Amino acid sequence: MFRSYPSELVCQLPIDIRPPPVYGVVVTEYTIGESSLELKVEGMDKLWALRSHLSIPLRDITEVHSEPDAGAGFSGGVKVAGSRIPGVLQAGTFVGSDGMMFWDVHRPGHAIVISLQHEHYKALVVDVEDPEVAVQEIQEAVRSANR
Repeated sequence: MFRSYPSELVCQLPIDIRPPPVYGVVVTEYTIGESSLELKVEGMDKLWALRSHLSIPLRDITEVHSEPDAGAGFSGGVKVAGSRIPGVLQAGTFVGSDGMMFWDVHRPGHAIVISLQHEHYKALVVDVEDPEVAVQEIQEAVRSANR
């Protein structure tokens, strides 16, 4: 049996059609050492990516830049090992036109791309908390290591 409500009560109810905020979105933690960049995959992403830690010599990093659209299209190539849910998650090892790439991306606007030489992966595409700060810190460390 349906209950009817007075129209003045129904019209006063607040309606919010915005999507809920994203809580607890996992990002890849990074630490810059004297001669290496350490990436730590957090939370359930360890399972999705089939990887928990990457260590990259700073001398093997050729370029770092933010990639605002990395989370939207996920044009990361063919999945080798990991998980891909289009528009939601791409984590693990993928083969693209440039070779092997490691991805750990959830959200558009938070990804950075780290291009590599002399490594298993040609690039790392990861979500970080603040892409602009991460790019600046990693670029500075690479410049210092190559002096």
